[in-house]
Amino acid sequence: MIIIPARLNSSRFANKILVDILGLPMVIRTAKQVSSLDKVVIATDSQEVVDLAKEYGFDAIMTSSSHNSGTDRINEAVNILNLSDDEIIINVQADEPFIEIEVVQAVINRVKKVKENNEDIMITSCYKEISSELADDPNHVKVILDEHSNAIYFSRAKVPYHRDHYENASYSGHLGIYGFTKKSLNAFCKLNPSKLESLEKLEQLRAIDNGNKIAMVKVQSKSFGIDTQEDLNNALKIFKK
Repeated sequence: MIIIPARLNSSRFANKILVDILGLPMVIRTAKQVSSLDKVVIATDSQEVVDLAKEYGFDAIMTSSSHNSGTDRINEAVNILNLSDDEIIINVQADEPFIEIEVVQAVINRVKKVKENNEDIMITSCYKEISSELADDPNHVKVILDEHSNAIYFSRAKVPYHRDHYENASYSGHLGIYGFTKKSLNAFCKLNPSKLESLEKLEQLRAIDNGNKIAMVKVQSKSFGIDTQEDLNNALKIFKK
């Protein structure tokens, strides 16, 4: 199941999930983008979003307005839905209206492999190669991988540091698509927030801080999350047909 956490209020871009994206509200455009892969449910704290979802034929669940993260919101949703512990849950952010279905499918496939092989993995996510210039932007989160393609660390800083100053150095840019089983999602949300998570404002660090593994899949993607009006303007230039 794909669950889209859809908090109406946004500090940097008011009501951004409702802005028009090529004729559709952003959250609906995102839902339609991934609806061919699995059932889509929108988890929100807004009756307006619930009504909008129904208007476009999507299921929506009202969740608490007190959640600190989208992951906590989808965790409440899966518990309301009373899903089985081995149900695959994919968290697709509402501000990813142009995410490629191949990217989401890659995460789904990796979670299936985790289940089949009974791997000790709490979260599955993905990354792409980004340029040194993009890596300078703290909004483009970087991930450091071990030799098994598991995440060692996520940072807004430009890491790893290339001491030899490679002119064409590339970096691993994290994409905020997360895959769980319901059981691993519940386990993650029971963890206390960690110090590194609080410093970087990156909730996935909570898993690593507590000794859990995050499996990473390399993907090709031109998409990016829309956090500001500038992001929206850039996205429309790139993806408008």
